[in-house]
Amino acid sequence: MRTILNVIWVVLGGFWLALGYVLAGVLACLLIVTIPVGLASFRMANYVFWPFGRTAEPKPEAGWGSALMNGIWFVIAGWWLALLHVVSALAQSLTIIGIANAWVSLKMIPVTCFPFGKRIVNTGGIL
Repeated sequence: MRTILNVIWVVLGGFWLALGYVLAGVLACLLIVTIPVGLASFRMANYVFWPFGRTAEPKPEAGWGSALMNGIWFVIAGWWLALLHVVSALAQSLTIIGIANAWVSLKMIPVTCFPFGKRIVNTGGIL
């Protein structure tokens, strides 16, 4: 079931959302100081491309460094990627099939804004 939901997600907007994260990652990697932001963006692109069956959970060992990087991330890419999620959710909610995808897109916004100090984990199962 997760595979079917992921395929629908990719077709109805997940590809474009992931492409936004990749673009943010490439731009962030242009400066040495923002390379960790770029790497986080690539990690998030993977999650946004295929989200069903995975979730983001807090890392217990995250500290002040994660908070600092979250601030840098939000200024560089987080706010406009969150805006991209809102626009995507509005477009997806126009169809009955897209309503579930719109909900997932909105649930990703907190992770989109502050990805440091979180890890992406599988929720179990084989698909």
